Amino acid sequence: MTYKKKLTKKIFFHVFVSLTCILMVYPILYMLFGSFKTQQDIFQNPTSLFPREWNFNNYANGWKGFGGTTFATFFKNSIIITVISVLGQVGSSAIIAYGFARCRFKGRSIWFSVMIIMMLMPAQVLIIPQYIMFNTFGWVNSWLPLIVPGFFGYPFFIFLIYQFIRRLPIELDESAYIDGCSKYSIFGRIILPLIKPALITSMIFATYWKWDDFFGPMIYLTDIKRYTVSIALKMFTDPAAQSDWGAAYAMAVLSLIPVIIIFFSFQKYLVQGISTTGLKG
Repeated sequence: MTYKKKLTKKIFFHVFVSLTCILMVYPILYMLFGSFKTQQDIFQNPTSLFPREWNFNNYANGWKGFGGTTFATFFKNSIIITVISVLGQVGSSAIIAYGFARCRFKGRSIWFSVMIIMMLMPAQVLIIPQYIMFNTFGWVNSWLPLIVPGFFGYPFFIFLIYQFIRRLPIELDESAYIDGCSKYSIFGRIILPLIKPALITSMIFATYWKWDDFFGPMIYLTDIKRYTVSIALKMFTDPAAQSDWGAAYAMAVLSLIPVIIIFFSFQKYLVQGISTTGLKG
């Protein structure tokens, strides 16, 4: 009876996990197979997963883009914005987190509380003040509003890296200090290599959020040649004209490739960074 109960539980568990996996993967599969459907097939068979007639022209039509601007330009724009912004966010957040975790200075508790408040504050509260400020700087219709704020740290990444640094033994810093290392040397030679999982975890999250960002580019960018992939995908659905859903599906599939590659390349660091954050070593 015990063996039968264990076997029943295992069968139930695997069936439940398989069904859950299918529900989660189905929208991606629908988008993938939808990229090979004709416009007529998409609307006449909306519940069908596989296309009746395979249409490979959706990728060519979608890659042409709009107004003489191909999707290669949109991908290039997104890559430039994402790479620079992620480097700024992760690098500045690591420096600030190290200051909170290892440096003693006046008002540290107050500034740390301010950082926590900023982490809890909804981003929508800052939209109007930021737009007024960037418009005063003359940054509207440029990439600067999407890139520059990242170089001043991101509260969530600061907190994540701060918790990771806290679990490192303070004796490492003290030994290096006795050997003549400055705080900058300790940070660069000792702390950074040890917090690589937290840095890569922050990098993955930052890449996902910046690559998928729609609201920021929609507010600040007006020139089509500066558009990102997220804005370009929206342009396929034009209420005043016929929407090319097949091309939209095709370009949406291509837009997932970079983030999927990053996830599977750094998956072990992501799990390690999240599971060990906050554990006191």
